[in-house]
Amino acid sequence: MKQALVFQSDFGLSDGAVSAMYGVALKVAQDLKIFDITHDIPPYNVWEASYRLVQTLGYWPEGTVFVSVVDPGVGSSRRSVVAKTKSGHLVVTPDNGTLTHVQAFYGIEAVRLLDETKNRLAGSELSYTFHGRDVYAYTGARLAAGLLAFESVGEALAPDSLVQLPMVPAQREGDIVSGTIDALDVRFGSLWSNIPYKLFEGLNIPYGGRVEVSIRNDTREVYRNTMTYARSFADVNVGEPLVYINSLLNVAVAINQGSFSRAYNIGTGLSWKIAIRRAPKIVYE
Repeated sequence: MKQALVFQSDFGLSDGAVSAMYGVALKVAQDLKIFDITHDIPPYNVWEASYRLVQTLGYWPEGTVFVSVVDPGVGSSRRSVVAKTKSGHLVVTPDNGTLTHVQAFYGIEAVRLLDETKNRLAGSELSYTFHGRDVYAYTGARLAAGLLAFESVGEALAPDSLVQLPMVPAQREGDIVSGTIDALDVRFGSLWSNIPYKLFEGLNIPYGGRVEVSIRNDTREVYRNTMTYARSFADVNVGEPLVYINSLLNVAVAINQGSFSRAYNIGTGLSWKIAIRRAPKIVYE
């Protein structure tokens, strides 16, 4: 049985790169079903590729083949791999940290080195800058079509040999939970933290309760305010900020019908830290 083939990249859709990947895959098997996560990952942003992959992977059927191409080191000595997750999915990608979140949240059962001399589009041997088309889309399509077995991709590698991006776990200290801002809900500008609901739940803050949110970029505090902990955006007035639990069951911060990230010029990554506690009571004398 043929499996779904799912692409993501930083190529954008302003030229023919993604279309070429589709074409290569369909030349392998014209009845393949091909889908996209996104092709709007910021150029060279491997962290974003890793996050978007884990955001999506678990909702696809077992056996789905993912091709992730954010590859600043294309044409260099960096490895190409196919990883088999413990959830039964395959990921074709450069070994540059793209598998960081998948390994942390789903686990990787086995890895094969993708032999680029054997697993590539015929006639592309002199092309060193478009492995997304020549190697990854081609190999992903053959895997999805059942024309290439995972075990035949190349030699086995130890999963713990994969390149890993640094991650800082969320933590609780007393009445404060803290973590990093891992990603944005891009279109709407909400901040998605790595603080899991289970950790936040320990603060015993009810829906409708007030929380204090502090955001730092490295050591500089860029935001501090109190807001409502809400089930959803409509629980507060338009233009008001809120804390909520996002679709990945992590703590997030938003403005109802506004962009929190644009309003306060807030970014993502390990330098962006967020801390949340129950809002202190104000005593009027």
